[in-house]
Amino acid sequence: MRKYKLFVTFGLLTMSVAVHGQTSTISGVLLDSLTHEGEPYATVRVYKGKKSDKPVAMSVTAIDGKFSQQVTGQGNFLVSFTAMGRKEVLRKVQLTATGGVIDLGQLLVQDDTKQLKGVEVVAQKPLVKMETDKMSYDVQADNDAKTNTVLDMLRKVPMVTVDGQDNISVNGQSSFKVYVDGKPNVMFSSNPSQIFKSMPASAVKSIEVVTNPGAKYDAEGTGGVLNIIMNRVNGKSAVNMNGYNGNLAISVGNKGWRSSGFLSGQQGKLTYSANIMYSGGKSKGTVTEMSRTASDGSRMDYRQKGNTHIPFTMGNLNLGYELDSMSNIGASIGLTSFAMKNDGHPMTTFSGGPYGTGFSYGNEMTMKNKNTSFNGSIDYQRFFNKARTSSLTLSYLFSTTPAENTNLRVYDPLPAGVTIPLKDLYSEAKTRGTEHTVQVDYTTPIGKGQTLSTGLKFIARRNSSDSKFYDIVSGANVYNANNSVNYRNTQSILAEYAEYAATMGKLGAKLGLRYEHTWENVKFIVGPGANFKKHYGNLVPSASLTYNLSAGMNLGVNYSMRISRPGISYLNPYHDISNPTADSYGNPDLQVEKSHNIKVVFNSFTPKFMINVTLGENFANNQIEQYSFMHGSILNTTYGNIVKSRWTNFSSFMNYAITNKTRLMLTANVDYGDIRSEQLNAHNYGWQATTFLGVQQTFPWDLKWSMFVGGMTKKYSLQGYNGGFNMFNTTLSKSLIKDKLDLSLMYFVPFTGKIKINQYSHGADFENRMNISIPAQMISFTLTWNFGNTKKQYQSHETKITNDFQEKKNDQQMNGMGMGVGM
Repeated sequence: MRKYKLFVTFGLLTMSVAVHGQTSTISGVLLDSLTHEGEPYATVRVYKGKKSDKPVAMSVTAIDGKFSQQVTGQGNFLVSFTAMGRKEVLRKVQLTATGGVIDLGQLLVQDDTKQLKGVEVVAQKPLVKMETDKMSYDVQADNDAKTNTVLDMLRKVPMVTVDGQDNISVNGQSSFKVYVDGKPNVMFSSNPSQIFKSMPASAVKSIEVVTNPGAKYDAEGTGGVLNIIMNRVNGKSAVNMNGYNGNLAISVGNKGWRSSGFLSGQQGKLTYSANIMYSGGKSKGTVTEMSRTASDGSRMDYRQKGNTHIPFTMGNLNLGYELDSMSNIGASIGLTSFAMKNDGHPMTTFSGGPYGTGFSYGNEMTMKNKNTSFNGSIDYQRFFNKARTSSLTLSYLFSTTPAENTNLRVYDPLPAGVTIPLKDLYSEAKTRGTEHTVQVDYTTPIGKGQTLSTGLKFIARRNSSDSKFYDIVSGANVYNANNSVNYRNTQSILAEYAEYAATMGKLGAKLGLRYEHTWENVKFIVGPGANFKKHYGNLVPSASLTYNLSAGMNLGVNYSMRISRPGISYLNPYHDISNPTADSYGNPDLQVEKSHNIKVVFNSFTPKFMINVTLGENFANNQIEQYSFMHGSILNTTYGNIVKSRWTNFSSFMNYAITNKTRLMLTANVDYGDIRSEQLNAHNYGWQATTFLGVQQTFPWDLKWSMFVGGMTKKYSLQGYNGGFNMFNTTLSKSLIKDKLDLSLMYFVPFTGKIKINQYSHGADFENRMNISIPAQMISFTLTWNFGNTKKQYQSHETKITNDFQEKKNDQQMNGMGMGVGM
């Protein structure tokens, strides 16, 4: 009997251990009730039975609001979610002896107005959200947004580099796609440097860097996608609250001035938002010096001191209307206008070789660029279930981008001995690109944690370029038909994709396949080019695997193939001979560039510290490259699919909140590249690096200060390199009148006082050096007035079209020689 009791007791103990040892996983995502953005670093507590002083398990939500908490035992449990200034969220769960995963789905958290009224919130909001294939920089959480431009903020964004001439690269590539609120703006894509330099950062909510675009994204753009989210919330659910808010801002400084206005709100089922901005930037005293030696023993020296003026205007309006609980419609219109005027009086000297003792001459030079972009879109979205995980979207997008470039060159009275033909000249080039896009997207769950997305898209594009050349004879412009080109290019693109995404415990996967077919027709109305037609298809795979090592740590492996179609400026065979010492033209025989990207990504984040480390490899065998060669005494520059490139990249971003009022940020990139061309018998290679360090501090009286320093080494190309740069930037800001009035003072300067850029290139028969000195020291004061009857910002229409089939861009991004820093 005693043995029987012992046996029963042992069995009960064993069962008890087994029961209490069974582990269950409680998962889900905590979202803001209005914006549906993830709530980062909220505390998750699990209590046995009912709430008590000691939880049985505790953790925090990830930066995207997701949580996965393991709990041992069975029975009734209470799960609590708390965050500063938020109402507590409670959920009851019942855990069984079999364990497994309990998915709480989406939990919505709201502001606690009572808590906020009596508490001073000093905790710092995370600046960066990190995933293995995307990063998001919260511009509005950065104090410098009150004073800086978008270009200034881009210097802080991981995976983005801005060099001394304000050229932008993403993932080390100058070819990338630019989205604004998820939709393309051709102006932004063709002139990102100048536009971001003119835009106040206060107009932008966040900047997303999609480092591994999936099949949903167009295959265009080797560096990835840069998505600028304007200063409004793009929620997915309706907000039954009427109200409005906005701000007015003006900045003045020694480099110009800018002003902006913003308004967003909701009235019933209608949501709206509008942005408008204007800036007048300027840069004076930029000195450009260039020397070129040729294999015949000749030498050319060039010097110019020029001035630049850059007016910029941008406005957009977004409307959204909820037709019923399962469908909505939205529309948007936008206008961007950008101009640039550059004037100077360059001096040129030829000597040596066939020029003997040489000669010199000077001329007045004026260049003007005018660019305008208009776009409009309309979207209809229908959901098929209450969870809104199954939907159909119909979208239409229209854009047109007229531009005009003029060049006037009038020579001083020529001295004796000038042996090259110099004529006063005037040229004007008018271009226009027009696009119509129709898109259908369907998304549906196909199982627990599995989603299938498919889509079809058609783009009709028409490009035109009318370049006219005039000789100035006795003060009159005489048309020169031999040097003029009128060119038409039509493109039709049909694309379809399928993408499968799955979450299986700690493992996440995304597999996609996209096919794009292009029909192209080129016709020359004026000029020597031959008409031609061609069509081609591209199959573009992508894959992403993510493993969550813990609630705040993940590891990912990404692969993507990207393409770059040569655009009209690369294909146009028009010879620009406005400079008598140089001739530049396009190549209508260019093919689509294809590149492959492989990356290993590690992310770790806690409420105080976050780090991203990425190791990547990028390679292309038919890269489009700009190259130069001598023809007689003229330096010719054109393009070709002539480069095989291999780039190995290591990048890291760290953000450390030392205290609630002190933050450190570090961005570092190191690349090794190998660039070679069999056609030119050329080979270049080397290391290049970029490092930026930032400090943000909140002093007594809520005075906010930030400092940002850094620079980059030279950047290599096939025939040479562009020199590096360095900079120092600091900002002081203060909010008054219950945060209605913001005052900011910003100072920017290179370590050397001026931005000094050294460029070098060489070929088989020439060597070229260029030194640019830009007075870049800048100080500006910004005043912002915030108004409205609510602090909430409202959802507004965001087009579901994500195409941006822009042309492959020149690295200079229309910065011109010595644009420098402007407002």
